[in-house]
Amino acid sequence: MIDTSIDLCGVKMKNPITVASGTFGSGIEYSDFVDLNRLGAVTTKGVAITPWEGNATPRVAEVYGGMLNAIGLQNPGIDTFVNRDLPFLEKYDTKVIVNVCGHSEEEYVSCVEKLAECDNVDLLEINVSCPNVKEGGIAFGTDPKCLNNITKMIKAKAKQPAIMKLSPNVTDIAEMARAAVDGGADGLSLINTLTGMKIDINRRAFLLANKTGGMSGPAIHPIAVRMVYQVAQAVDVPILAMGGVTNAEDAIEFIMAGATAVAVGTANFANPNTTIEVIEGIEQFMEAQGIKSLDEIRGCVK
Repeated sequence: MIDTSIDLCGVKMKNPITVASGTFGSGIEYSDFVDLNRLGAVTTKGVAITPWEGNATPRVAEVYGGMLNAIGLQNPGIDTFVNRDLPFLEKYDTKVIVNVCGHSEEEYVSCVEKLAECDNVDLLEINVSCPNVKEGGIAFGTDPKCLNNITKMIKAKAKQPAIMKLSPNVTDIAEMARAAVDGGADGLSLINTLTGMKIDINRRAFLLANKTGGMSGPAIHPIAVRMVYQVAQAVDVPILAMGGVTNAEDAIEFIMAGATAVAVGTANFANPNTTIEVIEGIEQFMEAQGIKSLDEIRGCVK
């Protein structure tokens, strides 16, 4: 007998697999292809207090080993999300992690306060890669003091456990992790996308209208594993790991590096069934290795 269940910030999940925000809609978009009941959790696309239009097109580009995106966190806003998407997810036996975004402390807090009224939200994932407009556009997640402050403000209003989603575009990921945990973060998720660029040499122009975009996919997986390991050594809170997961081996690497849960992201675009294949692959690995619980291998590399 094997037990794939995990405890993520006090929330029991049947298995450690969820999806990366922005790669799975809010579940509705993939429900015809994936049995959402089999997922440990569904992580929604980013939700803001008001609707965001997103960036100009083109805003997605395929590159070697993954993709670049500059969607700009387009979303319909919290009211539509609460009235349309959350009731849909209630039909499924899976946990719900809501990704929250904002351009100011007030926007984050307002969204968190709205979600505090929702009994069908299990966890919050706070996207601190958003630009802080009051500080000249610097991302919340690239300045330790800014990250610590926004974490404190969110924790003061949040009903659900708050997982701070760290940006990899920093010098010292462990420093950022400690800043978030010192601010009261219940958990951390990492990594978000790495900043990249693609030039169309025939058009002699940038491929993305935004010029730069977030790099995701298999090419970033080794970087993500390294950062997850560093953070696991630096702080003692649950980690939701993501970055280039395409199969069970990738997910197991993250768990051995210290992660509690794992999100599948870019792979969903090429193969909507990736999450199920990863879950089944983890079960097969545990059976073959005689592993009864994921606790036996979590953080086993030192």
